[in-house]
Amino acid sequence: MQALTSPRFRFVLAVSVAALFAAGPALAQGPPAAAVGVTSAREFSLRETVKLPGSVESSTMSKVASEVAGAVKDLVAREGTRVEKGQPVVKLRTETLEFQLAAAQGALKEAQARLERADRALGRAKDLLAKELISTGDFDDAQSEYRAWEGKVEQLQAQVGQTQLDLERSTIRAPFTGTVVAEHVDLGEWVGVGDAVVDMVSTDRMDVRVEVPGRYFGMIETGRDAVVTLESGKPIEIAGRITAIVPRADAQARTFPIKVSISNRDGRVAVGMLAQAALPVGPPRPSIIVPKDAVVSQGSSRFVYVVAPDSTAAMTPVTVGTGAGSWIAVAGDLRAGQAVVTRGNERLRPGQKVAPQPQEYPLP
Repeated sequence: MQALTSPRFRFVLAVSVAALFAAGPALAQGPPAAAVGVTSAREFSLRETVKLPGSVESSTMSKVASEVAGAVKDLVAREGTRVEKGQPVVKLRTETLEFQLAAAQGALKEAQARLERADRALGRAKDLLAKELISTGDFDDAQSEYRAWEGKVEQLQAQVGQTQLDLERSTIRAPFTGTVVAEHVDLGEWVGVGDAVVDMVSTDRMDVRVEVPGRYFGMIETGRDAVVTLESGKPIEIAGRITAIVPRADAQARTFPIKVSISNRDGRVAVGMLAQAALPVGPPRPSIIVPKDAVVSQGSSRFVYVVAPDSTAAMTPVTVGTGAGSWIAVAGDLRAGQAVVTRGNERLRPGQKVAPQPQEYPLP
């Protein structure tokens, strides 16, 4: 008890009380306002969407075949190799064709020399016939000789050209840019004309094939934008476009196939992946849209932060609908013109003070 009334205790107590009163205003002010980006919700006409499962297919698939016969000399592009259009995939041995080309070129030179000689002889025969120094039969013989060698030269020129073409075709090239997915030959194996050497798929652009219920037939149009979500690990959203509607329904399921084309220049998409396509159907309808960055997910819940009149963040639950570019339709207690947080919302708490800064997003 005596220690509590000692001069030293009273001094420490006085200092502590003074420090508490000095910190009082700072404590009353609370933490500083969080800097956030905001964008106004808008009213915009969008089409209703239907989400349907699909699978990824290559827009172009091909069994690359040989146009000439020969033994495999080199497998340039193995399974899994990406090749550009025109790049070699398989090379065949060419020694026999090279010998054939040399022989044909030699025979062509001989025929061309004989044709020149026959041409000179025909010219002399014309002069002699005009002077009536030879018979018509002798002239016809000279003319026939010329025509025979003329035909021989044309025949050998075609033979040389065909052999040169076969030499070029002995290097089997990719008919399009894509990836080799299967090999059908091995080193030393004999390949006949028309035999497949590799299978290739185009990978720069892919198709998502979706089976659409018949009730939506006539409500979906080619050329419309669609959003594809790949169901592989972390979901990936890719913008696509409806490129084909096949007007023939499956006899049992009563569904008809459509194709949505998507880009795959970064190689994230593979043939056979499962996907979900959001397809626009029906006429456009007025909707409230916000930037996709404004939507925060917590489990199965979705919400946006709205900036209240007192510059605090208010959490507003929403359900999401059709996406359009960088915007998405939402339904909830939200109206056009309200400022929604699009940057820094992942760190906000309801009721937290914010310092809003305008953020621009191009409309769809």
